[in-house]
Amino acid sequence: MQPNYQIFSDDEQMGESIDRIKSHGVDEDNIYILSHDNDHVRRTKRQTDANKIGVSETGLGTATKNVFRGKDDKLISKMKEIGFEQSKAKDLHKELEKGKTLLVVTNEEDVKF
Repeated sequence: MQPNYQIFSDDEQMGESIDRIKSHGVDEDNIYILSHDNDHVRRTKRQTDANKIGVSETGLGTATKNVFRGKDDKLISKMKEIGFEQSKAKDLHKELEKGKTLLVVTNEEDVKF
């Protein structure tokens, strides 16, 4: 199953969306944020209790490979590991390059952002 996602340009709107998702019973372990800016991910993660995609999601093999990959390839790899197809991951990455943030919900059928 491909993850549900929404692209945000505004952190406040994204935070509201995360609160709404959690109020509808979505476990915070299934909520992830991705951005081209690692500092932005850290700040947003702290403010919203969302997760970043790490070793537990990608597996040790991918995490090890990511050490040697460039930022772009790392982001695409992480998206693929949580369920996006290669072409969709590349399309979403283009949005991240524009400074936007990706909110992803895994393991849920129908999510209202």
